[in-house]
Amino acid sequence: MERSSGILMHIASLPSKFGIGSIGKDAYRFVDFLKTAGQKYWQILPLGHTSYGDSPYQCFSAFAGNPHFIDFNLLKEEGLLKEEDYNNINFGKEDDKIDYSIIFLERQKVFKIAFDNFEKVRCNEFEIFKEENKFWLEEYSLYMAIKEHFNLKSWQEWDEDIRIRKYSSMKKYKYILKYEIEYWNFIQYKFFQQWEELKVYANKNNVSIIGDIPIYVAEDSSDIWANPKMFKMDKNMKPKVVSGCPPDSFSITGQLWGNPIYDWDAMEKDNYSWWVLRIKESFKLYDVVRIDHFRGFEAYWEVPYGDKTAEDGKWVKGPAMKLINAIKKELGDLNIIAEDLGFLTKEVLKFKEESGYPGMKVLQFAFGEEDSDYLPHNYPVKCVAYTGTHDNDTFKGWMEKTGQSNEVKNAKKYLPLTNEEGYNIGFIRGVWSSVSYLAIAPMQDFLNLGNEARINLPSTLGGNWKWRATEEELSTELAKNIYKITKRYGRI
Repeated sequence: MERSSGILMHIASLPSKFGIGSIGKDAYRFVDFLKTAGQKYWQILPLGHTSYGDSPYQCFSAFAGNPHFIDFNLLKEEGLLKEEDYNNINFGKEDDKIDYSIIFLERQKVFKIAFDNFEKVRCNEFEIFKEENKFWLEEYSLYMAIKEHFNLKSWQEWDEDIRIRKYSSMKKYKYILKYEIEYWNFIQYKFFQQWEELKVYANKNNVSIIGDIPIYVAEDSSDIWANPKMFKMDKNMKPKVVSGCPPDSFSITGQLWGNPIYDWDAMEKDNYSWWVLRIKESFKLYDVVRIDHFRGFEAYWEVPYGDKTAEDGKWVKGPAMKLINAIKKELGDLNIIAEDLGFLTKEVLKFKEESGYPGMKVLQFAFGEEDSDYLPHNYPVKCVAYTGTHDNDTFKGWMEKTGQSNEVKNAKKYLPLTNEEGYNIGFIRGVWSSVSYLAIAPMQDFLNLGNEARINLPSTLGGNWKWRATEEELSTELAKNIYKITKRYGRI
């Protein structure tokens, strides 16, 4: 396997004048940065339409793109916007933070202007897009239109007739919300159009995109509202059980994610067609797909609906290789990364081996025990090595927070870390110099940013997913320094 490396950088974290990173010129400049830095991969977090809490792992649809990422300037170049439509709007006061409450309100106003202008110049490509994506787009756009009609409430709080999808009510809302439904169709059309052009540019510059798909979908989503029989729901369309993970080093009460659990028996009868379709569509967006919480296919932590913590959950067996074999039968061998972190049993390790997919090694986990599997000398070639992930603190934050503990002392001694080289560069060297075929570090580690730049603290709501880089930080000098370490360890 060819040695290579990449950088983990959320689209939302790109520099931008409009409150949040976009898939416009800011993203193209980052591709140029990666090319200068000798990187072959750009790993991103999920692109989905985020819901309450702003987490890319809790989305309104497993297939829809995030409207926040649509670029205003590209819409202007098409003639759908004028600069005065968006240039003098306050999208947030801080260049290095996202203010979701502001952009949620202000960006939608701009998109409505663009849609009204688009209505005057409709094109055949739009109709083709709607037809090709009908299998998810119809339900999503109807769902979003009804959601706005009910002041953004979860579908569980809608009027009973439409909550349970009564035929006459479905017909009524499709009629009275025709404009709003078409608006959401337009939003997705523009998202996918802009994303496809960016991906083509990245690939032309020898940069491949690693996408990330959450194993679960959100309770407040079009997927569950439209397909309740695929999930463990009761006769009133309420979840019986929800997802999470048991107590661990991240959280003493476990992590209560709250996503409804798949009815794997029902899915098996349908040859896992929904999952096959989800993977197929993901590979239209990405060159490589990382499946989050891959171990959940072998066994998952199931928590009674309504519990306040994940402590009283239990392990339940999943579909394991039956699902993987169904995907491979339909789609062939795919470039998938299995996120195999967390509590790993012999059964999980065997399942991951059988799948044939590379797993992950995270250097931050390496220094708590004497001969950890996360120490670089224990890495197999077929794995993806990370300094940290979106769920970890930054390297600098981890080091400062852990302080004088044995973990930091062990890291300094093992790598070894020195002031002269820079502690963060020494830590990155730990994965870049390993035998792992692919090494990745979050952008924050290259920038040597502390806890203030941490993007997510698991099991917390609020304060997450906000960090943004500034234009000054993504300098040519930094790119050249990254190129040097990448060349030194044979990853160019």
